[in-house]
Amino acid sequence: MYYQHNTSRMLNLIIMAILVMAAGSVCIIRPGICSERTGSLDFDLPVPEETLQQAYLGIQGQDRFTLGQISGQVVIVEIFSMYCPICQREAADVNALFERILQDPRLRERVKLLGIGAGNSAFEVTFFKKKYDIEFPLFPDEDFRLHKHIGEVNTPHFFGLRLLENEKADLFFSRSGEIEDVEKFLQTLLKESGITLEP
Repeated sequence: MYYQHNTSRMLNLIIMAILVMAAGSVCIIRPGICSERTGSLDFDLPVPEETLQQAYLGIQGQDRFTLGQISGQVVIVEIFSMYCPICQREAADVNALFERILQDPRLRERVKLLGIGAGNSAFEVTFFKKKYDIEFPLFPDEDFRLHKHIGEVNTPHFFGLRLLENEKADLFFSRSGEIEDVEKFLQTLLKESGITLEP
């Protein structure tokens, strides 16, 4: 009995250590740190299976898409990890940001939001999505391929991209850390993007 108890306790400690190491590999230590390590966001993603998410991104009828092919004027990309405690805490604010954009008729077709799970499998991304009731598209990056491609930024990290007519995306915003104030964060993004809000 004593042996089984100690074995179970040791197994729990090992699992906790693995989760902490996994989180620490991509999580920031303090919120609000800006990262200068930004690579390229020129990559493609698989088209979501859900029809509503395809319609939201405006990418029906294809297997893969680039960020520049998304329908709109601005794309906000969150780099997160389901093991990152800051990302977990931040999920409510990111959901609030998504709802704020959807509720504004001047923004809902112009500003789109998606997330990429650094080091997360499809199962882990789905778990994170369900646990925090996330409605915007999330994509797995199980082997850290995209995370390395964009410069191994800390999590959570937010990119703002201005969509151009030639299916290219111009990076205008890059910041690690918590949103803190949803409205202020959104207004900063809109101002730096240069888009107008007239209907």
